[in-house]
Amino acid sequence: MRRFSRMAGAVALGIALFGAASVVRAQEVLKIGAIGSLSGGGTAWGLATQRGAQMAIDEVNAAGGLKVGDKTYKPTLVMVDDQYTATGGRTAAQRLMTLEKAKFILGPVGAPVVLATISVTNPGRTIVLSDGYSDAVLKNAAHAAYNFRIMDSETEFARAMIQWLHRTQPQLKSVALISPNDATGQSVVPVLKRLYEENGFKVYTEMFDRGMQEFTPLLTRMMEQKPDLFDLNANSPGDAGLLVKQARQVGFKGVIWKVGGPAMPEIQSIAGDLAEGVMAYDQFDFSTPAGQKFAAEYHKRWSGTINAETPIWYNATKLLLEAIRRAGTTTDVDKVRDAVAHLDGYDAGVFGPLVWGGMADYGVDHQLELPFVISQIKGGKIVTLVKIQPEKR
Repeated sequence: MRRFSRMAGAVALGIALFGAASVVRAQEVLKIGAIGSLSGGGTAWGLATQRGAQMAIDEVNAAGGLKVGDKTYKPTLVMVDDQYTATGGRTAAQRLMTLEKAKFILGPVGAPVVLATISVTNPGRTIVLSDGYSDAVLKNAAHAAYNFRIMDSETEFARAMIQWLHRTQPQLKSVALISPNDATGQSVVPVLKRLYEENGFKVYTEMFDRGMQEFTPLLTRMMEQKPDLFDLNANSPGDAGLLVKQARQVGFKGVIWKVGGPAMPEIQSIAGDLAEGVMAYDQFDFSTPAGQKFAAEYHKRWSGTINAETPIWYNATKLLLEAIRRAGTTTDVDKVRDAVAHLDGYDAGVFGPLVWGGMADYGVDHQLELPFVISQIKGGKIVTLVKIQPEKR
């Protein structure tokens, strides 16, 4: 009897060990690389990349993992700091590809860092979902072979914003652009100038070196041109706030808005009451039911204001994981890339059905056409004026 009990116990133990081994096999790790600025000037964007991606990965793992073919994987985020430099982006990509053997990378943010990253990842047949405004991110000799842009660039949202303004305020006839004289400003200003002129605006431009704090001479020259509209475009949030404050102080009475990265809280903080009426592009409307749900999940883990890039990276991570699932492989990169490119209609729950575009502007449909909002400071509060879906091109 005791022998039978011992045998039964051994069998039970064997079954338990087999079951445990099956669980281990079923939860093979799938490394998802990420590149972002966890130090330097782009830290807020790097944290948004990391946190948005982690939220999506945790959600998939909480549901039992990612089923790919006949296996179930546990996606795991491997984040590398690029220090918001081109060299840092290239080094991070090399590390993820060689040391971590990652075939899928989220990030980075910023055109110089993205361009350095894809110079390594495209030849290395590694899929990258990134965010950099330069046309060269997609329009290049490699035809964006393995990289996709996962949010609107200046080309997408600027065209839609300028058309909306021309339609709703036809009395505006001239615009002034004061921009930083660096790679970002030099790539953005020609795009904006062309789009404004296509809509009948007369355009005045002025460039300055990053680090300038006293804009009065530039603004005085701007006033001499008598523009109806002042576009803060690619200026950083801090510079945008100073430009608004000083423009109003020197007597500019026209419309001020920002066709560039979101910066409304900073503008309001720096310019105070002088920011009243300012309008700007914004990536995400947290006042919607989907936005409130996302914010609630975020604040279960982190405090403070949510950077608007966070839902962008959540969305990008969900679409990447869905493409891997549909492709049925974690090793055939070409098959996963093709699955990413054919995700039109997929909805991760924050932006609505996915739309790829970009053929008309870049020669490849690797541009995610995300809806965005135009916000305005009214009565000391930031309110949403309109939600816009860019035209697929």
